Amino acid sequence: GTPGVGKTTLGKELASRAGLNYVNVGDLAKEGELYEGFDEEYDCPILDEDRVIDELEDRMSEGGVVVDYHGCDFFPERWFHIVFVLRTENSFLYDRLESRGYTGKKLQDNIQCEIFQTLYEEAMSSYKKEIVHQLPSNTPEDLERNLDQIMQWIEQWMKDNN
Repeated sequence: GTPGVGKTTLGKELASRAGLNYVNVGDLAKEGELYEGFDEEYDCPILDEDRVIDELEDRMSEGGVVVDYHGCDFFPERWFHIVFVLRTENSFLYDRLESRGYTGKKLQDNIQCEIFQTLYEEAMSSYKKEIVHQLPSNTPEDLERNLDQIMQWIEQWMKDNN
């Protein structure tokens, strides 16, 4: 999902409840300096996707990992049994991004990314359509509902696959 939709909040809580490992790709990249340059326009480092894949390969092959990142098209399809794209209404998202210090082009482009479902479309074209799901992420109630729904899915998957 777009920055600000609640991926980290959901991912950390889900990993905690389900006893899974949590990986924030942005933090992983920062710790390992997995970058291939700096984007002046957006004032952020450019991810070295190949090095991220290399860094995560062993952990992902073991399974039981919640991966948190805004993009997904470079991750191998074999890594995921299910993909959730969080969606947030623009009024909520604008306030969240503004409170993070996003301004100008960076703020506008991220809002547009959400309006045009850019990351949902990316997920749909990167994975089998039946494993990609959109979840609303506007309120604390949405968060609870999403956690409950994903926990039910995990429990069912465990029954079906063990």
